[in-house]
Amino acid sequence: MSAPVEVTAFAPATVANLGPGLDVLGLALAAPGDRVTARRAEGRGVTMAVVTGDGGALPLDPAKNTAGIAATATLAKAGIETGVALTLEKGMPIGSGLGSSAASAAAAAYAVNLLMGSPLRKAELVGPCLAAEAAVSGRHADNVAPALLGGLILVRSIDPLDLVRLPVPEGLVVVVVTPKMELPTREARAALPKEIPLRSLVHNTAQVAALVSACYTGDLGLLARSMTDAVATPARTPLIPGCSAVIEAALDAGALGSSISGAGPSIFALCRSERSAAEVSAAMVTAFAANGQAASAIASPADCPGARRV
Repeated sequence: MSAPVEVTAFAPATVANLGPGLDVLGLALAAPGDRVTARRAEGRGVTMAVVTGDGGALPLDPAKNTAGIAATATLAKAGIETGVALTLEKGMPIGSGLGSSAASAAAAAYAVNLLMGSPLRKAELVGPCLAAEAAVSGRHADNVAPALLGGLILVRSIDPLDLVRLPVPEGLVVVVVTPKMELPTREARAALPKEIPLRSLVHNTAQVAALVSACYTGDLGLLARSMTDAVATPARTPLIPGCSAVIEAALDAGALGSSISGAGPSIFALCRSERSAAEVSAAMVTAFAANGQAASAIASPADCPGARRV
């Protein structure tokens, strides 16, 4: 069977941190996401042919675009020297807290690997995507890992890379509400405290441990009690107008838990059913509006696939 000359892959948006799990927890959504088409080209190296969608302001230089960086790193990891042209179609806004740069990297790495005949296993693509993230927003895998692998991922370690897939309680639904504003990841990371009080460290460690236990047992009550964050959320709340009110509205409407998605400004909520998700979503959008922020909402099953061919 001859090798393909063109492959298109999709990688989904992600919700990182999940409250207390700063840089160690990430969850794939059903949508939105990014598409990358990889084509064989003359010469060697990666070129960015076209960028469409909300990524119009992104650089076409493959050394400065996460799709290009991940594609180049994938070829290098596979030991292949050839020419590849990428077309990136952005399906989500930049700086939304939904892992936009990670979705681009994951879709590109997966597409290029397929184009080359899949010399690398899917898990081996996390490294190239991690290199791409490091170039634009910091070296963390809580977005790229679920964008590639799907599901709920615990990043136990980056060096060496050690990822753990956690079970997702049956029927769990994620609501994500995104205000019409951009919050650059670097700005949100700069807001994090340089030192963390021992009390806050102990609190978050206990919450992550309990959250993992809740995932394995399906205990939604424990899951709800495990969502509080004493580190990133308090630091980033002032950067998002209405943040506290939106989280409170989600909880009042029946959400199991609510917090900032990744670096923000999107805010997510975990819900026990689609009906609950609809009520929580409406309450969160209303709360944003009351604070002068127009916002859009999506709902997704909490257990979704990662990068795939389309």
